[in-house]
Amino acid sequence: MLNKPSGPTSHDMVDQLRRITGIRRIGHAGTLDPFASGLLIMAVGRTATREISSLVKMDKEYEAELRLGAVSDSHDRTGKISENLKAEKLDQSVILEALLKFVGPQKQIPPMHSAKKVGGHKLYELARKGIEIEREPSDIVIYSLELLSYQWPALKIRVHCSSGTYIRSLAYDIGQALGCGAYLNELKRTKIGSYELKKAHTIDELKNWQNFIFFPDSFANELS
Repeated sequence: MLNKPSGPTSHDMVDQLRRITGIRRIGHAGTLDPFASGLLIMAVGRTATREISSLVKMDKEYEAELRLGAVSDSHDRTGKISENLKAEKLDQSVILEALLKFVGPQKQIPPMHSAKKVGGHKLYELARKGIEIEREPSDIVIYSLELLSYQWPALKIRVHCSSGTYIRSLAYDIGQALGCGAYLNELKRTKIGSYELKKAHTIDELKNWQNFIFFPDSFANELS
């Protein structure tokens, strides 16, 4: 398991692990956006990369920081930001009431800035061309939504959700429910199923490869 820093892509982490291990057949479970950090499970070897799809479908847990009082065309900090000059500081009780409404099964519209394919095209490829198309909502489940801290305009939450949930879209929807707008400012994935970030290694730790045993045809969380 890798602790991905903010900045590199998920594929960048695959390339770095290939250089460290000398093993070419490496994949990952669940892409993290470049600005996001946290748990990235790596599969090493042919057998593991074929079986990694079972991990992709597992529930996820995230810690996310929302920026209230503004929106982004990508629903996160990497997009074009538009401030809501009429937005006013909200009481925490209002925040808590709004968050409760997002717990449970629901429909979610995938963001245009995502790798989801519609009609054979990845949505982010269309978004980069300034094209926005209608998207069918997906069925997701938010199992829990916990307020970690709040000091206007920064709202930090912990989200336990089903696979396929877009936290950027959740941030946008929360902002709409509050009437002030919001976008995703920071994102860290802390769990995939029972796999936890606290047990993951940084890429710098793995560079000292003599301290680890890499098992081809196994998941990188089995490093010891």
